[in-house]
Amino acid sequence: MSLAAPSPRRRSRAAVVGAALLIATAVAITGGSAVATDTDGAGAGDRGTTREAAALTGSAKLYRSLGDDITFTFDAHLAAKDNGDPTKATGTFRFSHYLNGDGASADATVDCLLTGGKVAVVSGVITKSGLPGAEGLRVGVTVHDVGGKDRLGYSWASTGNPVEQPQLPKCVSSAPFEKVKAGTGDFKVLPWEPEF
Repeated sequence: MSLAAPSPRRRSRAAVVGAALLIATAVAITGGSAVATDTDGAGAGDRGTTREAAALTGSAKLYRSLGDDITFTFDAHLAAKDNGDPTKATGTFRFSHYLNGDGASADATVDCLLTGGKVAVVSGVITKSGLPGAEGLRVGVTVHDVGGKDRLGYSWASTGNPVEQPQLPKCVSSAPFEKVKAGTGDFKVLPWEPEF
């Protein structure tokens, strides 16, 4: 047995065999395909899944000193393949406002989602509501995800009622001026990372 270094030809053959073994191992582990992973930890998926472009999820009640029951719930997503067009967002959101048994709720289908850092603006068209004249109108909502102290704003802030606001473009809302009632907020904003 020789202690001399292997020849250059043997070293390159060993490198090729080693690389082939690494590739075969990687293919076996991933099930035979290359997989993009969520590297920043902010994605909605598990390890080995593609990170969606943006998302807004969760539910919370707003704080009101008079005891109004105002709730917002979101399930809005922008797929990775649609990263360049926030108007391809999908999902739904729901909001309701009741006081002493009076009030209404509304369901909306998402038509735009923009997020930046921990702030999201989502808009959608109301598909179902107990508020007369609301169905078919677009509304927008802004969420600031700051843990247990989330904030929220909505496009009808200056009019007091979605029916009384002017026709709204996609992804338009107000500043997040409302406070979430303590212990109720679990909004999660996944920041959008557009390719400029």
